[in-house]
Amino acid sequence: MDTNAPLTIGAVARRAGVPIDTIRYYEREGLLPEPLRRASGYRSYGESAVAQLRFIRRAKDLGFTLEEIRELLALSRDRQRGVKAVKQRAQQRLAAIEARIAELQRVRDGLVELVASCPGHGAPEQCPILRALNDGESA
Repeated sequence: MDTNAPLTIGAVARRAGVPIDTIRYYEREGLLPEPLRRASGYRSYGESAVAQLRFIRRAKDLGFTLEEIRELLALSRDRQRGVKAVKQRAQQRLAAIEARIAELQRVRDGLVELVASCPGHGAPEQCPILRALNDGESA
């Protein structure tokens, strides 16, 4: 395949593993540059669009927001401070994920206690799960 040949939006979507609507959305949001238009009005993309979409998709998979991805894309072109700043953004994302994991573990532990304390039968007002949800108390 000629890697310099212009690509249609469908071809870019297949190669990057994203829906066509996602490409249009990223263009509107400024994450992808507006593509050139053919005489027919159809969008015409290059390989760089595929690479940029893969970058965005992998960054999203790592939990980065679109705003953070916009920053990462800009930093990836910054030869002076880019790598240091990218590392700082990744460290911030990691800290946020670790805090979220700690919160989820706390919630899990509370739910484990409630499930263990509930016999699974009897009057609803005696159910520790329902009491905790109604009263805000924990088991």
